[in-house]
Amino acid sequence: MFNILKAGKNILGMNARNLTYIRPNNLKGAKRLADDKIRSKKLLKKNNIPVPKLIAQISSHKTLENFDWSILPPSFVLKPNSGLGGSGILVVYARKKGFDDRWIKADGKIVTVQDLTDHIRNILDGGFSISNSPDIAFFEERLQIIKDFKPYAYKGIPDIRVIVYNKVPVMAMLRIPTRESGGKANLQQGGIGIGIDMAKGVTTTAVQGKGKIVEYVPKSRLMLSGIKIPYWNEILTLAVKAQVVSKLGFLGSDIAVDKNLGPVFFELNARPGLSIQVANMTGLKKRLERVAGLKIKSIARGVAVGKNLFGGEIEEELESTSGKRVIGSVEKVKLIGKAGQEVVIEAKIDTGAYSSSIDRKIAIDLGFGKTLEEFDKIDLSEFDLKPEKESLIKKDFLLKYKDLIPDLDNVAVVFSSSGSSIRPVVKVRFVMDKKVVIARVNIVDRGDLKYGMIVGKRDLSNFLIDISK
Repeated sequence: MFNILKAGKNILGMNARNLTYIRPNNLKGAKRLADDKIRSKKLLKKNNIPVPKLIAQISSHKTLENFDWSILPPSFVLKPNSGLGGSGILVVYARKKGFDDRWIKADGKIVTVQDLTDHIRNILDGGFSISNSPDIAFFEERLQIIKDFKPYAYKGIPDIRVIVYNKVPVMAMLRIPTRESGGKANLQQGGIGIGIDMAKGVTTTAVQGKGKIVEYVPKSRLMLSGIKIPYWNEILTLAVKAQVVSKLGFLGSDIAVDKNLGPVFFELNARPGLSIQVANMTGLKKRLERVAGLKIKSIARGVAVGKNLFGGEIEEELESTSGKRVIGSVEKVKLIGKAGQEVVIEAKIDTGAYSSSIDRKIAIDLGFGKTLEEFDKIDLSEFDLKPEKESLIKKDFLLKYKDLIPDLDNVAVVFSSSGSSIRPVVKVRFVMDKKVVIARVNIVDRGDLKYGMIVGKRDLSNFLIDISK
């Protein structure tokens, strides 16, 4: 998929970006501002753009020698003032219990005062700066992840990169920290970038590292598409406002959402990377050309133009490049029964459920009445319904009863707060958004629930989910 994009005529290369957009639009003074994180944060704060709280800064080896380590909170972030690409950033999550001078990183490793001292010396000597020149180290507050993002991120906090040009937000992605990236939302270090529909603020496709297309959170079946970005309009507004304040004509705005503060501006980026194109499966060039020369009179107007121009068309691009259909959180489904019976219902799309399920009445309408009749005769109390015995329960049940129950394909053993149960599983065919799916669905009484069918993630491999549809 990356190769398809790479060959596209609208892809923006690094040299084209520098020559056409950065040099003419980002003057030296504005670039120096962006490269100086402390100064840029002060400017943003002065203009009522929220930024993480500055705890302390160390500008020389003498200041380091006299630094009072007791002022550091249990959780903080240590950064180089002129760092590039996320290098040199050290994130501390908690103070080690029983110690005032030891902290814990995302990977569980201990950080001592000596470790911090050595790291700061490296920063001061220019080990992470853009030009390898002497630098400043600073501590700032570590933002707290919101509940919406917690299932998707490893340790750290996700952020949103928004490309702004001519006061118009033209492209965005959600960046998620992974175990590989050490809890940092940085693609160069193995983080995940997920494209965002500009109109709806909903994630589309994802790329990990330098170009690997992924669909799920690593080592899980949690889909990366369909994540609703909270405060979406406020995030776009902050991004455009930061461009106006900084005078950067071509800007990468990095914004996080804190559970207490809401959207918080991380930093200005005068040379944003281009992996955002891969995450969105479209080139920047075409979008930038569409807004070049427009007369944008206000920040609100710029946000509205970006949402109107670059929302919705992502769906068409996704379907054509990925071969997958973009569906919503509720879809019309046509179920086809044993003898060709058809039942059309509205189904809930639930990526939190692994398998699909249908209501008993629907199963009967599809010709599985005899299956339920024979299944209901079995005394399920003979099975010891404990999670650690799930595979054994299935094996024993099928060995004893499968030949006695017509059309039984398998059984599902379900453990929940309302009690444990065994459900019959049958094979059915259904059509959703013009795609045919052969599914193994479990049958359960859903008479009191709004939807007679749940479509689980096992049957969603040919679809991308847009929860706002």
